[in-house]
Amino acid sequence: MVGETPSGSGSKSLERYDFDDPLFLHPSDNGVVSVISFKLTGTENYKIWKISMTRALKGRNKLGFVDKTFPKPSEDETKIHKWERVNVVVCSWIIGSISEFLYANHACSDNASDIRSELSETYSKVDGFVIFNVHQKLNSLTQNGLSVSEYYSDALWKEFEGLINLCECTCEASTDFVNHSKLMKLMQFLSSLDDTFSQVKSHILLTEPLPNVKTAFSIVSREESHQKGGSVSQTSTKSQATAFLGHTIERCYMLIGFPKDFKFKNESQNPNKTLSSNNSISSNNIISSDLDVKTNNSSEKFFLTSEQYNKFLSLINEKSSTSEVSANMAGK
Repeated sequence: MVGETPSGSGSKSLERYDFDDPLFLHPSDNGVVSVISFKLTGTENYKIWKISMTRALKGRNKLGFVDKTFPKPSEDETKIHKWERVNVVVCSWIIGSISEFLYANHACSDNASDIRSELSETYSKVDGFVIFNVHQKLNSLTQNGLSVSEYYSDALWKEFEGLINLCECTCEASTDFVNHSKLMKLMQFLSSLDDTFSQVKSHILLTEPLPNVKTAFSIVSREESHQKGGSVSQTSTKSQATAFLGHTIERCYMLIGFPKDFKFKNESQNPNKTLSSNNSISSNNIISSDLDVKTNNSSEKFFLTSEQYNKFLSLINEKSSTSEVSANMAGK
């Protein structure tokens, strides 16, 4: 609807938009936009595609262009032009949501309702092979290292239920059938989880009453987060230990002996001399907890706790005792 400002104001005419008018196009409504997150690939996912596309068009107030409830105007030239423009955008949305190998069969159609009708006639019919393929995917699905979210097969279940076209019913038997379907989904989800979730799986199966599959998915997802957190914590602890010590046991000079060119703050701190004189090391002869070792023009500092200091002392004494025994045996 177009209106003008009062005369004499000096302002230009302003266009007033009716957002409820199907002919209104938001600036973001263009043919390049994808209105749903997946593409039609054929009979196997047509029903889900149709539901998703219907929802997307209804949300944009453009469903009338495909179900023929908003036909092309016949008299008002301005409305005819707007209708044709919106129709082209809707055609682009539909064609853009089908896979490339289906595109050529529908690209020449210039009416949104005609494209929708053609797709329905071609892909709405379901045979046993389609149902079998989806059912086989469900039964052969295993986690096999996937994340819990990737493994969760909610989309496949919905696809399968959409294919078999169960009638809606509110009787007691239908309630039992729904409960049975929920139980089968839960069993299928739990049965193919990786062994790392054995404990949480047992916990879920011992719960009374049994939760539905969505609740089970939430529980397993939390367990997955805890496991990842524990793994990161262990890695962090190892990294901190490596950074603190500065070297591995194989490179620890306190265990394998210091090279002759090492320089110490005080010669009395040299454990090599102590070993040669006593074949053992006491706490008075070991290097201090803050040892500055200079080798090849580089400097490293090692800060040892009392517990680490005593452990190193024990290892060195043990090595020294072993060497002495070996020497004695060789002499005999």
